[in-house]
Amino acid sequence: MERDIAELRGVEKAEMNFAAAKLKVRGTFEPERIIETAKKHGVQAEIDGVPEAKVYLLSGLTCADCAAKLEKHVAMLPGAVSAKLNFGAAKLTVTGDVAAHLVIEEARKEGVTAAVEGVPVLQKTASPARNQLVIISSLAGSILIIGWSVDVFFNQPGAATWLYLIAIITGGFATARKAYFSLRRLSFDMNVLMTAAVTGAALIGEWREGAVVAFLYSVSGALESYTFDKARQSIRSLMEIAPKTAIVRRDNLEMELPVEKIQPGDILLVKPGEKIAMDGLVIAGYSAVNQAAITGESIPVDKAAGDGVFAGTLNLQGALEVEVTRLVSDTAIAKIIDMVEEAQARRAPSQTFVEKFAAIYTPVVITMAVGIATLPPLFLGLEWNDWIYRGLALLVVACPCALVVSTPVAIVSAIGNAAKNGVLIKGGAYLEETGALSVVAFDKTGTLTKGAPEVTDIIITGADTSEQELLMIAASVEKLSEHPLAGAVVQRARSSGIEPAPVTDFEAIIGRGARAKLKGEEVVVGSPKLFQDSKINIAAWEEMMNKFWSEGKTVMLVAISGKITGILAVADTVREASRCTVDALRASGIRTIMLTGDNELAAGAIARQAGVDEYMAGLLPEDKVTAVKVLLTRYGKVAMVGDGVNDAPALATATVGIAMGGAGTDTALETADIVLMADDLSKLPYAIYLSRASLAVIKQNIAFSLVIKLAAVALVFPGWLTLWLAILADMGTSVIVTLNGIRLMRVKPSKQVGGEG
Repeated sequence: MERDIAELRGVEKAEMNFAAAKLKVRGTFEPERIIETAKKHGVQAEIDGVPEAKVYLLSGLTCADCAAKLEKHVAMLPGAVSAKLNFGAAKLTVTGDVAAHLVIEEARKEGVTAAVEGVPVLQKTASPARNQLVIISSLAGSILIIGWSVDVFFNQPGAATWLYLIAIITGGFATARKAYFSLRRLSFDMNVLMTAAVTGAALIGEWREGAVVAFLYSVSGALESYTFDKARQSIRSLMEIAPKTAIVRRDNLEMELPVEKIQPGDILLVKPGEKIAMDGLVIAGYSAVNQAAITGESIPVDKAAGDGVFAGTLNLQGALEVEVTRLVSDTAIAKIIDMVEEAQARRAPSQTFVEKFAAIYTPVVITMAVGIATLPPLFLGLEWNDWIYRGLALLVVACPCALVVSTPVAIVSAIGNAAKNGVLIKGGAYLEETGALSVVAFDKTGTLTKGAPEVTDIIITGADTSEQELLMIAASVEKLSEHPLAGAVVQRARSSGIEPAPVTDFEAIIGRGARAKLKGEEVVVGSPKLFQDSKINIAAWEEMMNKFWSEGKTVMLVAISGKITGILAVADTVREASRCTVDALRASGIRTIMLTGDNELAAGAIARQAGVDEYMAGLLPEDKVTAVKVLLTRYGKVAMVGDGVNDAPALATATVGIAMGGAGTDTALETADIVLMADDLSKLPYAIYLSRASLAVIKQNIAFSLVIKLAAVALVFPGWLTLWLAILADMGTSVIVTLNGIRLMRVKPSKQVGGEG
């Protein structure tokens, strides 16, 4: 067990004390992984003393390599149990009894500002680091221009050299400071390479080159800070949705309270035009609420007493009184933010590949740089200054910053954009898998269909009865029944403005229907089987009933005093968005399949209406799991779309599990890999389009980074790569791939599947 835990990702060291039954682990691991590994060995593990976890908000974090080092060094601080850095959200979670000033100091060594987070949800951090970088770059650039002017126009090389030196110190001091701490740890990162290049240029008399490199590197740092702030803004904008205070009625007193002090049971008073501060249930009032911030729905939703509302949604019309049901840390928006941040922290397969490649690439190029600087002068008698200069240029392009950052920035942008549009993607791995899907399997009830029966057809068989009268008669009997089909009849009557009449002698016939007396006449509403058992002749209506059955509908007969008066057809109707969604998926080359427990006739009818390519009927939950496994074997990448509750086993089996209606259900949030926050199937094509666009951007970024790196290396040997061109090649590429990744923030739900971004 000790060996297995030691091999876990992020674990630096694992020591087992068998006598004391204790395991000491150090590193950047997740404690839950330790507990899971112990469980596989039949051992129950728990964290000794339940160490405190502190979250630090980071500002100025632009280098993925620096982030990994910071995570590692913080994990090694005295008292630390683990450290986990979320590069996308710029947050560092430290578990253990670690002094905050030590963590802040470690961050400072990497040029990062750290501050302890004070509330359960992420707060917006200012960007003083970015402003400072802009000031430093501007100052270094100004001094560089003055030095160049003195050198060229006034022919004062001595004075120009001093100005170049000042420009080097101004633009490169922060880099040199970080390089110092890196060298103390024997870590040859970009800061070390850049400092070596600038120092080497000065030593061989290339002061202007050194000043240009220091200036350009400081500019690139400011640009990177700006572009990463843009990418992270997708999450910060989510946090700003919910108000920080609300008017609350408690103990018959009205008061304004911070949301952290509002408790379940308090009554929120929400005026028209105000945002709702907490999750809760409407207890008084009627209004339309814009839920786009949570569910991505573009059309406001009507809310009345008994309806649920979410924190961060906008009350448009009437005043509402809302009973709070959750603490601020448990609201839907808080959970969305937490899950999106966790998703951005999870590494995608392409990101893992890039990190492994970079780990090999960097030392190889450093070795090449040393060889270029020393071997030609030593063995061929060539000019030292010339070849040292070439070696320094190669050092500048040695660090694979652009390559390392090419994947995470795209993932951060895509996941943040999806969350703002009502689609929660739980990690980069699921983002990539969704872009490679070949089949989407749908549950029927509640996914392709509305999940609630509706009266679809009304047939009058008695000459002296109208459609309205038939509905009133049937609803009068069915209003006392608890069967879902009875509820559909009552709902249809009331939606038509028909109110059921009082009845007497009501009797529910389990599984068949119901009977009662209305105005002295016996009324029977139920299945054809009920009438056959009652010896009532229904042969004249068999053709009509067979037609409804072939369409997957349930038939209900209505009889007054033993005479058939009408026929009602009831069905679970297909969602309006189902056909459009299926058509969009087919247009992209994705095959669609419906899995259902319904009989063959009902399944076939719904499949035809929804337009799916294939369907499987009569499936139990365990049969759906088997069906998904068969599809995985046959087609490769398969997504399963369901409600997140009954379909949990099938969701877990599929390549990607997609749940609907997650804003209102904790189960959907927990079980699925992707959650469509609204009960809106039309967001599925958008999610797949965004995933495909993300894959395309990641491939573009990786290819572009490698091509530029290889081209720069090739230019070293003939001596065409100058120091300033090397810095432009390296840091310019980093900025370009970051901006390319940020493009994913502009992908809108109106985009259809089929494009590549």
